Amino acid sequence: MSLQAAGRRSLVDDAIDQLRAQLTAGTWPVGSRIPSESVIAERLRVGRNTVREAIRVLAHAGMLESLQGDGTYVRSTTDPGDLIRQIEHADLRDIFEMRRALDVEAARLAAQRRDVDDLLRIRTALAGRGAADGSADSPEPHDFDRGDVPEGELDDLVECDVAFHTAIAVASHNSAMVKTYQWFSDSLWRSIRTVVGDGTLPDASHALHVALADAIEASDPDAAEAAVRQILEPAVIALDALLAPRDQPRERSPEHRQAHHRPHDRSNEHQPPHHSEHGA
Repeated sequence: MSLQAAGRRSLVDDAIDQLRAQLTAGTWPVGSRIPSESVIAERLRVGRNTVREAIRVLAHAGMLESLQGDGTYVRSTTDPGDLIRQIEHADLRDIFEMRRALDVEAARLAAQRRDVDDLLRIRTALAGRGAADGSADSPEPHDFDRGDVPEGELDDLVECDVAFHTAIAVASHNSAMVKTYQWFSDSLWRSIRTVVGDGTLPDASHALHVALADAIEASDPDAAEAAVRQILEPAVIALDALLAPRDQPRERSPEHRQAHHRPHDRSNEHQPPHHSEHGA
């Protein structure tokens, strides 16, 4: 089995699938070091960032482990599969709902439990996020258009945003939450990266992220929760608007149903009753 050029479906998903196939086939035995990112990128004909993201996903799945300065090693050839694929293919709205639940609870716990080291970690991640956000001085949500953003800038912002929220999860001092958030963040990253990059979803203002950090430092769980909800609200509203046309046929209002059955003119009053395709 050999690596092939990645297709158009999704470069990251293709890279994940091919690397996972190599692992489950035993091409790289447990304990062995896989080829370098540059070698894999050349064989897949993708960028190193794509390979790095695919490796991170498989590392969170427990199949790989990256050792800084040494390389990436195989830790398991067993595909954890079903649960991961269910999350990866979940509806984007479901993913944001899950993120909201995680972020809200993490923020509340962080506001109650954070220590000095936690605050330093959060503030450092916040500064990195601000540096990566070209609209950091604006209090308003903003849209990204990949055509107007220098290559890598959007990816840097998403990575810094994940680092900031992960730092908050760490400050919750709940080990299960930290592990869940670290793993789930990869599904979230892959889901929003293209959508935000295409301008479909706005990114919350950096000012709201500052407010969240301030609330945690002030030990105010209610304010922290409010900030999290404000951060996610622009994307949730945009998602609801985006999905409304799809939902409309399933959830017609009484006014819509009444209009649907109202005759257009009196010429129909002696005709047989009209039946919709739903038999109503």
